[in-house]
Amino acid sequence: MKHYKFMHEAIKEAKRSLDEGGIPIGAVLIKEGEIISRGHNQIKQKNSTVLHAEMDCLENAGHLKGSDYKKCILYTTLIPCDMCSGMLLLYKIPLVVMGENKTFSGPENYLQEHGVELINLNLDECKKMMSDYIQNNAEFWNEEIDRVT
Repeated sequence: MKHYKFMHEAIKEAKRSLDEGGIPIGAVLIKEGEIISRGHNQIKQKNSTVLHAEMDCLENAGHLKGSDYKKCILYTTLIPCDMCSGMLLLYKIPLVVMGENKTFSGPENYLQEHGVELINLNLDECKKMMSDYIQNNAEFWNEEIDRVT
């Protein structure tokens, strides 16, 4: 049940991005049962190449100790891409809880092979939010996917 509580907060961030005209992907970083940071995809809003929800979330957390990251859980509405997965490995975040992985396929095997536990909640709300976005913004989405795959 705790996973749904924190995923709901990540979904709020995804909706925030959508309200700003961006891609509806959100993330929250949890340490010892508390939200320590939030973020949402801002590549469109800020014309950024790196402000994916997971990157924005970790940036918003500020500089943590290495030992702190190892106690964290990242909740994200969509499986992380290669870039964000690299960040997870770099900071040794041990657990990622995702809302879904159907609208975009990330490097799940790679993360697991490097010790990251993945939990997929497979939420219809997350799938619908992304599917609707992709359908309504196909040209932008396809351009972005071409960049990250």
